[in-house]
Amino acid sequence: MRIGITGATGFIGGHLAVGAKSHGHEVVAYSRGQRQVSHAAETLRQPAEAPHALPETRLDALVHLSGESLMGLWTAEKRKRIWQSRVDFTEALVAHLATWEPENRPKVLVCASGAGFYGDSGDEPLDEHSPRGEGFLAEVCVGWEKAALSAEMLGMRVVLLRTGMVLGPDGGAFPLLKRVVGFGLGGRLGSGKQWMAWIHVEDAVGIILKAIETETVRGPVNLCAPESVTNAQFTAKLAAALKRPAFFHAPAFALKLLLRGMAEEMLLGGQRVTPRVATEMGYDFEHPTLSGAFKALV
Repeated sequence: MRIGITGATGFIGGHLAVGAKSHGHEVVAYSRGQRQVSHAAETLRQPAEAPHALPETRLDALVHLSGESLMGLWTAEKRKRIWQSRVDFTEALVAHLATWEPENRPKVLVCASGAGFYGDSGDEPLDEHSPRGEGFLAEVCVGWEKAALSAEMLGMRVVLLRTGMVLGPDGGAFPLLKRVVGFGLGGRLGSGKQWMAWIHVEDAVGIILKAIETETVRGPVNLCAPESVTNAQFTAKLAAALKRPAFFHAPAFALKLLLRGMAEEMLLGGQRVTPRVATEMGYDFEHPTLSGAFKALV
């Protein structure tokens, strides 16, 4: 297959490009900057004035991963950028794909979303049939997925990646977490009872490729590992892997005071997500347990 990737210079996109090539696929990397994606067979520049207007080329699949980082203080301007880079951008992207020649248009669009779709859901186990939750992230994910699903009108199969925390040695949150715990400054956030959806980057890539290659898969796919853990368990397992203490505690009130909405939804809220679709399509996890994933990473 010939697979296009937006966000190919990012953490997940870079690993996906390598994984796709190792599966024998051709890769077209879409990039906004001048950075060359050395592992991609072809790099195409997104026009600065209209980055959604991807240069046309024949694609079998398009994986759309780009978007404004969620980290940081959620000011009104930050929330606007998050919405525009996900919902508005994806709407414009699908509208642009409609202008492509039908023979060049990808047969499947795989679009990033997030486990935040489910909101703060307490201890309730969640699969892809679970309803949407409340909060800003849930609203963003609903709008984002709706924009991606409009590609079905073009005859495209649409897969929605409800992604948890992706763990890898060279990107995402893990390098920072490793440093913090390595200095002995790790600890639970708030009560530590909130559930965390997580996945090793190798499995994230594997599930994405499996979804592309499996024509019966469409709609939401929870991009998470089968082992559910709370924040306290996550911290304890990382500290054990690094052989460091993790007795610090970040009080909920302090996190809310410093980071406001971002803290409430991303740090103190959580989702007990299960990868039902990945399991049903026969994906065999390389890192099904958090302890095993940390062992591989450290």
